[in-house]
Amino acid sequence: MNIETLHKIFLSCTSVTTDSRNCPEGSIFFALKGESFNGNLYADDAIKKGAEYAVVDDKSLTYTSKGIIIVDDVLKTLQELASYHRDYLSIPVLAITGTNGKTTTKELTREVLKKKFNVKATEGNLNNHIGVPLTLLSFKEDTEFGIVEMGANHPHEIEFLCNIAKPDFGLITNIGKAHLEGFGSIEGVMRTKGELYKYISKNKGTIFANKDNQYLVKILPGDTDIVFYGIRNSDGLVHGEVSGKEFFLKFKWHNTYTGNEHEIITNLIGSYNLENALAAITVGCFFDVPEHKINEAISEYVPSNNRSQYLKTDKNEILLDAYNANPSSMQKALENFKNIDGNKKALILGGMKELGEESESEHRELVKKILELDADIIVLTGPEFKQHLELLPNALFFNNVEKLTEHLRNKPISGYKILIKGSRSNKLELIAPFL
Repeated sequence: MNIETLHKIFLSCTSVTTDSRNCPEGSIFFALKGESFNGNLYADDAIKKGAEYAVVDDKSLTYTSKGIIIVDDVLKTLQELASYHRDYLSIPVLAITGTNGKTTTKELTREVLKKKFNVKATEGNLNNHIGVPLTLLSFKEDTEFGIVEMGANHPHEIEFLCNIAKPDFGLITNIGKAHLEGFGSIEGVMRTKGELYKYISKNKGTIFANKDNQYLVKILPGDTDIVFYGIRNSDGLVHGEVSGKEFFLKFKWHNTYTGNEHEIITNLIGSYNLENALAAITVGCFFDVPEHKINEAISEYVPSNNRSQYLKTDKNEILLDAYNANPSSMQKALENFKNIDGNKKALILGGMKELGEESESEHRELVKKILELDADIIVLTGPEFKQHLELLPNALFFNNVEKLTEHLRNKPISGYKILIKGSRSNKLELIAPFL
């Protein structure tokens, strides 16, 4: 079956699913395969549960249901269908990537653009070779603007995703030390993230860029439309600065084109979120979203999914940022926490993952940063910290979150401002109920 015919079938369906356990009535199921699963085995079940069609590629199996569509490669077909659908709709698409902050920036940008357009954006962090196609296929005929988040942990992944999504606009939030195991070095990160800039430049699109970020400025292509923003520079479309030291980010921003200045109190935790907010504001200004509507969108947004969440309990005030951690985001989180007013502070940190040969040196540098903070309580978890404990003789160390939870049950912490940050695999969000 060719992609054009499959696309007509897709348009007749209510939604796309890759989970045979969740097949809404009238959906189309794509039977993906992995190292430990084979979706083809559940194609008939998917149709029984409500799917109208099931796309499969295992020709050795016998399928009993109507609506079975056999292709050579389900994943490749999903990607080709998504790219075809993107061309079919012919709407503006903004791609967002970066080491840190891409999901927050994507969500803020979505909320800003929603004040003027019917916007569809990546849900959660579905930003890989499967998530990007699913995002594109979630765009409907009445969608006016699309936002696609792109993630990568190996070279050429952003290039691959760009060829599927075909973005007209590109934004890299920042470049830092993350996934070094896959990229090899910070230069590898720069090259891979820079694949978005190359695609936008080649296809005569527009780039939104933080002029204060030396890594981004270094890889900006020539002969390309670039809209700048920043904290320190004043010649970009938008610039701003933090205007308070509270838990919640409070900042001023200025529109160079109109000359207007605004101040916003947000529900975002951490001054490092200023860059994310300014990026979203810049996109909004570029697309002529009214400035008061931009302010509404930024101030009303409430983060979730363990990303920079503020939790006030009967005992403590908590900054929960347990979704992701790398050297860049850890440093920013510690610097922000240091600047927050408060007499009693506690740090609960988990080890950073996917750093390869740089893991030992990066954790040692992190420990040095912790020493500078002079926190009242320091709690570390994860084997990555074990060989550096001599630098922090007063720190508490636990091999895993279960041991840490047991400790917090027996020796509760009360009356503190607490930063909880670690890689997703540390599962540090599980300790929040005990604080």
